[in-house]
Amino acid sequence: MITENQKQYTILLVDDTSENIALLNAALRDEYHIKVATRGRKAIEIARTMPVDLILLDVMMPEMDGFETCRRLKEDPMTRRIPVIFVTARGDVDDESIGFACGGVDYITKPVRYPVVRSRIKTHLALYDQERRLQQLVRERTAELAETRMEILQRLGRAAEYRDNETGRHVIRISHYCHLLAIACGLPEEEAELLRTVSPMHDIGKIGTPDHVLLKQGRLDDEERRIIQQHCVIGHEIIGNHHSQLLRSAALVALTHHERWDGNGYPKGLKGAEIPLFSRILALADVFDALTSKRPYKEPWTEEEAIAEIEACSGAHFDPAVVRAFSNCHAAFSEILKRYADQNV
Repeated sequence: MITENQKQYTILLVDDTSENIALLNAALRDEYHIKVATRGRKAIEIARTMPVDLILLDVMMPEMDGFETCRRLKEDPMTRRIPVIFVTARGDVDDESIGFACGGVDYITKPVRYPVVRSRIKTHLALYDQERRLQQLVRERTAELAETRMEILQRLGRAAEYRDNETGRHVIRISHYCHLLAIACGLPEEEAELLRTVSPMHDIGKIGTPDHVLLKQGRLDDEERRIIQQHCVIGHEIIGNHHSQLLRSAALVALTHHERWDGNGYPKGLKGAEIPLFSRILALADVFDALTSKRPYKEPWTEEEAIAEIEACSGAHFDPAVVRAFSNCHAAFSEILKRYADQNV
């Protein structure tokens, strides 16, 4: 006899006939935790709200038949991976085809032979376990790749920053500011993470800026400003055109992060929503970090001074919607600034 502690799996029995439920329950309860539903809608609710490892599903039920129930389970990201085995009196080949087409993994016809049911359940639970282990392995490897990719992009970004910012922590702060602002602007986590990943590359074009311009202590003249502004185009060219969404996004923010909401930015003089949202977010983060950081030509501004300047530039330098999002993030920006302060390097 298998004890309660040895039961690892939960089976959901779905049938509108109490006698069928009772027979299946008696055949399986010694090996599995059993949940019961007599209607398709209730089965979907149970599968969405509690752990279920496999579903035994009748086809002929009132209100919603088993085929429709299975379709809805497979359309829902929360339940689509749960294996569904049809257990039904409908044994026509066409019915079996419909069952597999709507997402079932097996099709057992009544009258049920319980050794067959137990064997099929064990087979599909083993396959389900294998799939889950593979998914976990993929998630772990994907996380490792993402971490490695982020580290590479940050270091490439720092290659440019080291030419005029020896601490190199600018790109780290920028990546966190951008992620924070993207979420505050309502972007989904996936998009916010993409911006966090590509933002360190925004000034990669500084690699192509001559030292006499990049490292000049005093005010730049008109020709020197023209030269420094070329780092946007150079950065876009360095990253190049690529099918990868990540590199396309990196090239775009490298090109457009100095555009201004009022159209007075560079290199293209884009205005308002013509500027990609990623670049509107990055522009604010970049200015906040520049204002609050020490440079050879200036002392750092206080956070209060930097916030006041950004709010004053709403509608001119910055997208007003991004500034409003920034107003809800002051405390988090402050924490990032302290955590990755230059003097801690």
